[in-house]
Amino acid sequence: MTSTKEQQRRVRDYRARRAVHEGKQRRLRRDNVIAIVAVVLVGTAAGLGQWWYADSQPSDEAAASPSPSPEAEGTATDAVPDPSLAEGRDWTGTITIDGVELGIELDGAAAPQGVSAVINDIQTGYYVGKTCHRLTTSPRFEVLQCGSIDGTGAGDPSYQYGPIENAPADDVYPAGTIAMARAGGDANSNGHQFFIVYGETDIPSDAAGGYTVVGQVTSGLDQLVADVISAGTAVDPATGVAPQDGAPAEPVTIDAATVQ
Repeated sequence: MTSTKEQQRRVRDYRARRAVHEGKQRRLRRDNVIAIVAVVLVGTAAGLGQWWYADSQPSDEAAASPSPSPEAEGTATDAVPDPSLAEGRDWTGTITIDGVELGIELDGAAAPQGVSAVINDIQTGYYVGKTCHRLTTSPRFEVLQCGSIDGTGAGDPSYQYGPIENAPADDVYPAGTIAMARAGGDANSNGHQFFIVYGETDIPSDAAGGYTVVGQVTSGLDQLVADVISAGTAVDPATGVAPQDGAPAEPVTIDAATVQ
């Protein structure tokens, strides 16, 4: 078990690397602004693109997490766990990610449909072995997204569901928040994927609203940042910077999940 002092050092190191990366990114944006303006002036409008589900990456202002692609097969809703499974109560449990055990609490009263889906996935062992395929590290946009059926975020083929439940009115997701991923503008596209907010994050509501908050991490978040997030944001030797949005530098896997 990593000591508290070592854990704090890793967190500080991660924050320091991120600050250096942000400085490099600002310089790159400054150096490229003239070229960007020229392209905009001579180019034609390409129209509004689809929200990112798996292959493209949104800006900080875009939705924080993807969910099933419209092309995913088998999006039947008849397999969706009944909201009554959540029993309208709090549930406690754990999710272990790359050896880091997170204590969790799920609010079955505030998000009965979302919590029922998560409970079902935990009880059936769905999450074990699944990866966390997306990591964002921008200031006020710090999430780790997990649970994709194929490890790419392309979709949750078994089912999709709605509505959005328990989304924050101010669009602020505090550190420790556990929320469901979905497609942009589609309130009925929740599935298996969820994201853990490891640093306070702003996610503007879209046409469908916000994101279903199912619960929170009650312990282990600092350890996750020190051991998993820090490793996942390693500097790319080819570019000298760390990615702000995309697959973690090292594979991240869900080892176990329990609930009671």
